[in-house]
Amino acid sequence: MLKSMLSTAALLAAFAAGSAFAADPASAAPPMNKGGMFVTASGMTLYTFDKDATPGKSVCNGPCATNWPPAVAADGAKAAGDWTIISRDDGLKQWAYKGKPVYAFAKDTKAGDTTGDGFLNGAWHIAK
Repeated sequence: MLKSMLSTAALLAAFAAGSAFAADPASAAPPMNKGGMFVTASGMTLYTFDKDATPGKSVCNGPCATNWPPAVAADGAKAAGDWTIISRDDGLKQWAYKGKPVYAFAKDTKAGDTTGDGFLNGAWHIAK
């Protein structure tokens, strides 16, 4: 009985943690410009990563992508202007601006938060 309760508690904790860091659902339209920065449909700030040095290629995978959820492009989404769609190592499609993949930040909790700017010794930047 105790083992079952602990398993249920662990499952609920994992679900709660995962939902707290969930990115916006996949978008068919490119991210929008709001106040001079790019944001998701729900207004969450998007970022670029300096280590994404090869245009059209994301190096943020695994735990990195958990902390920095990619801005996922929906099936059928179309590139527009400077916005392109790249293929990630995990098989997802991701929005990229001028070849730079864009990401949300798990620690931004509400629209307009910019806590990821300058993170990791300045490697993360607000996408503009």
